[in-house]
Amino acid sequence: MDGVRTVNGSATDGSSRRRRAGTGERVADWADGRLGTNTAANSLMRKVFPDHWSFMLGEVCLYSFLVLILTGIYLTLFFEPSGAEVVYHGSYGPLKGIIMTRAYESTLHISFDVRGGLLIRQIHHWAALVFVAGMLVHMMRVFFTGAFRKPREVNWLFGWTLLMLALITGLTGYSLPDDLLSGTGVRFAQGAILSVPVVGTYLAFFLFGGEFPGHDIISRFFPVHVLLLPGIMLGLVVAHLILVFYHKHTQYPGPGRNEKSVVGMPFMPVYMAKAGGFFFLVFGVLALLGGIATINPVWAFGPYRPDLVTTGAQPDWYLGFSEGLIRVMPGWEINAWGHTLQLGVFIPFMLFPLIMTAIGVYPFIEAWLTGDRREHHILDRPRNVPVRTALGVAWLTLYGVLLMGGGNDIWATRFHLSINAITWFVRIAFFAAPTVAFIVTKRICLGLQRRDHDTVLHGRESGIIKRLPNGEYVEVHEPLSQAQLFTRTQHEQTPPYEIGPLVDANGVTRRVGPGRRLRARLAKAMYGPSAQIPKPTAEEYRALTRDGDHH
Repeated sequence: MDGVRTVNGSATDGSSRRRRAGTGERVADWADGRLGTNTAANSLMRKVFPDHWSFMLGEVCLYSFLVLILTGIYLTLFFEPSGAEVVYHGSYGPLKGIIMTRAYESTLHISFDVRGGLLIRQIHHWAALVFVAGMLVHMMRVFFTGAFRKPREVNWLFGWTLLMLALITGLTGYSLPDDLLSGTGVRFAQGAILSVPVVGTYLAFFLFGGEFPGHDIISRFFPVHVLLLPGIMLGLVVAHLILVFYHKHTQYPGPGRNEKSVVGMPFMPVYMAKAGGFFFLVFGVLALLGGIATINPVWAFGPYRPDLVTTGAQPDWYLGFSEGLIRVMPGWEINAWGHTLQLGVFIPFMLFPLIMTAIGVYPFIEAWLTGDRREHHILDRPRNVPVRTALGVAWLTLYGVLLMGGGNDIWATRFHLSINAITWFVRIAFFAAPTVAFIVTKRICLGLQRRDHDTVLHGRESGIIKRLPNGEYVEVHEPLSQAQLFTRTQHEQTPPYEIGPLVDANGVTRRVGPGRRLRARLAKAMYGPSAQIPKPTAEEYRALTRDGDHH
């Protein structure tokens, strides 16, 4: 009969088989029959991911972001984003009877009266710092290895946007407790906004709801911090991960790895198990930091008052770049047509987003210089792209110099130095340090290229001295393995873009626009003879090994 079969002498049908199936299997069958999930799941679960420690930097960002969301939800249940003034009667004795805002009072309540509140606050703050630091280091890894090239330019923009939103989210969250330290930071931001020509006053009045400090800033920052920005960031994180799956993961050069194949472990179960363990490791480290390392003790600063400023007021490290620009900038002013233009504030205020914008569009600039429209899934070794590597190190050097400028008062008090001397040092180093870092880094990269060239041709020094029959002493060199030879010689060295002859075969002068001339100059500087050492050819290698040069 149809639908009936015999097992051990008894008849069974399809319904009895379904009864014996597990609940999970039945749910999977139900979903597959309607959504076709099994085929997609099988494809995703078997997707191969390469294994390298630097790829964990992105996971640190992801897991820190998840910790931020979890702890932020908990803190939202107790925080009151109100600028209304109250008299404190809580459990922290030194502040009893002090007038403060409801926002500051609820922050003290979370810290001293809510079970586990202080721990969650500190985990949240540490997770924010690690999240931004992880994104910065992760983006530097992507930059130095060229992982932003086609087809990942859009994913680079997603990551860059996440970094910018994280900076703004950090500023808004840092300002919510309304303590004296965060209030000083908000005052700093308000002064920078006022420096914008023509519309600065209107922007400040709109943001603060009137004269500083106003009564609306906390209630406005709160939804931006807990709803708007996290919602956008969550969408960008999801889109970023989808593109990582779609484009397949980049990998470092090595045997068996090319633009069409990936060498690594499957997503399930190997990679998923490692990722799950790494999440709890990151969560544990953040919890440990929150439990033993005090951060942002708002009770020590007291409530914000416009007429007071804390000693050594510093923003979180990721905003020290912008504050350093403003602190070391000369106090230039221009008075014209009845208006005062504060160049000493406006120029640094605009320079920070300009530098960040240059970082965001860099992949498109490099693609324009090279004219390369191919897909790239194999990463560059930083030494093989000296100019790009030197630019990255120069930017990091500039960041470090300005971070020092943002804390010039701390350096002066801790090391007993003149704050004026520190300011002038930062002003000079702003121009000199990145230049020196660029030159030194480029020379180091070229030196490493020369070492690779010699090691490929002559082998690695073994330390063994051999005496030849003629009495000559030579050191025995060990030839590299095929895998090591491949890793050191797999990169391409394409000639830079050139304009070509300015006069054609008929003697007619070609018209070359300034854009093409600029492209040719930049391409030559980045990929010309001064920016790379020619890698050894197969003929050179065979000639030397045939003559016994390795021994």
